[in-house]
Amino acid sequence: MTAQVDYLVVLCAATSGAGGELLGSDEKELVRLVWQQVDVNNKKLGKVNELLIKPEVSDSIEAKEPEDVVTEIVEEEENGSGADCVFNANSLETALNMFHLQLTNEVNSAGAGTSVCLCTDGQLHIRQVVHPEAASKNILIPECFYSFFDLQKEFKTHFPSSNLKALDVYTMAESLSIPAEVGTRDPSDTLPPEVAVQQVQIMANIVLTLLSEPLCHTFSNPERVNEKFETGTCSKMEKVNDNTVIRARGLPWQSSDQDIARFFSGLNIAKGGAALCLNAQGRRNGEALVRFISEEHRDLALLRHKHHMGNRYIEVYKATGEDFLKIAGGTSNEVAMFLSREDQIIVRMRGLPFTATLEQVLAFFSPADALNDTCPVSGGKEGILFVRYPDGRPTGDAFVLFACDEHAQCALRKHKEILGRRYIELFKSTAAEVQQVLNRYSSAPLIPVAPAPLLSVLPTVSLLPPPVSVRDCLRLRGLPYTASIEDILTFLGEFTQDIRPQGVHMVLNQQSVCCQGRPSGDCFIQMTSAERALSASQQLHKHVMSCQRGPNSRYVEVFPCSAEEMGLVLMGGSLSHTHALTHTRNRSGTGLSPPPCKSRRLSPPSYSFTPTPTILPTDAAAALYPPLGQVLLAPRPLHPGHAYYPSSAQLYMNYTAYYPSPPGSPTTVGFFPSPSALSMPGGLVRMPGLTYNSKDLINAMQGYQTPVEPLSLLSSSLMGQSGGGDPPVVSLPSLVSKPAAQYLDLSLL
Repeated sequence: MTAQVDYLVVLCAATSGAGGELLGSDEKELVRLVWQQVDVNNKKLGKVNELLIKPEVSDSIEAKEPEDVVTEIVEEEENGSGADCVFNANSLETALNMFHLQLTNEVNSAGAGTSVCLCTDGQLHIRQVVHPEAASKNILIPECFYSFFDLQKEFKTHFPSSNLKALDVYTMAESLSIPAEVGTRDPSDTLPPEVAVQQVQIMANIVLTLLSEPLCHTFSNPERVNEKFETGTCSKMEKVNDNTVIRARGLPWQSSDQDIARFFSGLNIAKGGAALCLNAQGRRNGEALVRFISEEHRDLALLRHKHHMGNRYIEVYKATGEDFLKIAGGTSNEVAMFLSREDQIIVRMRGLPFTATLEQVLAFFSPADALNDTCPVSGGKEGILFVRYPDGRPTGDAFVLFACDEHAQCALRKHKEILGRRYIELFKSTAAEVQQVLNRYSSAPLIPVAPAPLLSVLPTVSLLPPPVSVRDCLRLRGLPYTASIEDILTFLGEFTQDIRPQGVHMVLNQQSVCCQGRPSGDCFIQMTSAERALSASQQLHKHVMSCQRGPNSRYVEVFPCSAEEMGLVLMGGSLSHTHALTHTRNRSGTGLSPPPCKSRRLSPPSYSFTPTPTILPTDAAAALYPPLGQVLLAPRPLHPGHAYYPSSAQLYMNYTAYYPSPPGSPTTVGFFPSPSALSMPGGLVRMPGLTYNSKDLINAMQGYQTPVEPLSLLSSSLMGQSGGGDPPVVSLPSLVSKPAAQYLDLSLL
């Protein structure tokens, strides 16, 4: 429309929810339309009309008031809102048709012209209220609602310095020196009837002022609302503005691009601007990228965040042009030719036999023996597009064009019918989905050619022990958590004398934070011979073990194993149940289950420390932190007078399994930086997580046959670490002073 219109209809829409800048953002129903006609040529104003719309009510209320089904039209000279004429309607469809009828009659009665157009204060009244609600209720909107003038934009042409987002009726009236009563009202409140009538009257006066001298404004280029969504293609070389794209999330799986366009009804989507996203399996993931014609329409779309499509609410977020091109962009000429036919309905076929031909697809949709159930393919063979790999092999997917929605719906009823020996899945598709599927299969091979694996050039190292190892060890599984060494020795009974020195190794758990440091129920015992180990497993397997501490008692599983198998499990490895021969062929196999620690590592990789000068000498550090393969540390002797062991024998409880070592070597990481040297030479024992005082530390060292000497405790501030739970460090002078010094890292306990 280039010539100036004959009549302008100033319109104000009000919902049962918020007004102002929040109008239409809460999905509330339209309850009121207020309008006034302006004769552009004669610069005259018509009557102020008000149309009240009855909101939708439940069936029970409708049953009680059957007389409300008939539309009532009442004309009153005086009413509370101040309108000249008031009309009532019981539904939105009736209200829109009534508005169009009254508008046509009023224009025909004037007889001075025929062209008429709406004029609103901003975009919200038409784009965010009338169109979305009509689309959600499947109501056909009269033609007059598809074009309108935005009074704010018309005003800005004469006042370029004004901020378009800050403009409203009262601001424009003040700039044009039009008297208006400005009231204080919360924008989130419902617009009162008298305020709606007042705003329409002020807008009509603004229009007359713009038409009059000295402005002499011409209303010639109205805003347009697209009546339907146009499908099309998009090239990957096309530039897409980042401020025009949104991402919609939470779409129903069966939704199409037309459903997306209906959800954003009132906003202009660019041609081919609705792209449904697919997951790695080629199925829709409930997301879509939508491209609008301008940033203004994108901002209005963001206001529909968490509006509903059916029973689902849709999340709307900003996106980029690059995101849109990844989904909707394409480079194939074959696809461009296939999608060049406009106004076509696309159906996707999935699960086709690899030997399927064009003739078989045509016969599938139009069988010769079923005249009433045929749905001809648009363009014949040219309306079918097979999806293939880059080497030409078929993927089992195809896209088919139909001339109208009726033929497409008839085709979709053949869902899961048989073609050859396979059933075919049928889905309504979009142009963007065609591009996306073709890009997925045609751009690059699904399984790219990988370089030769590095394992082929590395030496093969087997972590499993050889199958001929001597099985001279026992594994006890299912121990009570309160079991002590004395309980284990009592359980072994006569086989206690066959245990090697330092041969009992209990295992602590580190599977979860709450169980760290607690017994895992496993124990390894080294026996003097394989015969005694086999005899012990046969006699003690599934016998009950009682505990001195607590009433707990459980049956314990006893299995023979080799020292290599024991070492592998203690180091965090696992054994195959079919690797070695067992003494019994049962479901338990070797009896060696994977270790309870899920993450088998000795040093947590998340720790980081700043390198500091070396504190311990190299030989002391080597003894304190043995190589990874050395599982057993220095033996721990028992006190004389033990009931089962001779006083000279030594028994060591190995807690290293499943409990990580400190995250760095003392030769490269200084745990104990200090401004001055230590008071005396000696060994350092680190005890993380312990809150012992000096007396408790002395008691903890009683198991080592060394003279009890004064202990020095290094504080957190001296170590340069933060306070709180820092581990104490104890100096043991006697351990380093002796040539055959022994070192123990209590962080392994």
